[in-house]
Amino acid sequence: MDQITSLAKFRNPYGNQEIELQEIRYESGGMPMLRLRIKERGARFTIFDVDPLTTKFWAEEMLKWAQSCAIPPENSED
Repeated sequence: MDQITSLAKFRNPYGNQEIELQEIRYESGGMPMLRLRIKERGARFTIFDVDPLTTKFWAEEMLKWAQSCAIPPENSED
């Protein structure tokens, strides 16, 4: 039987989607995959199974974007 481990679960506040990251290890072997499950309103799901190399690239690109949008902290030395 495939082994599925939940890694994180959170909500997107702007669309109210429930997002879950899972690690999938297949009984048949092979590389582990990251499963991204997005539950839309109601019962609709979008599911991606992503390999480690693609996951790393995707995460780095998302982090670059998030950092470019970040608001710098205010100077607390007033």
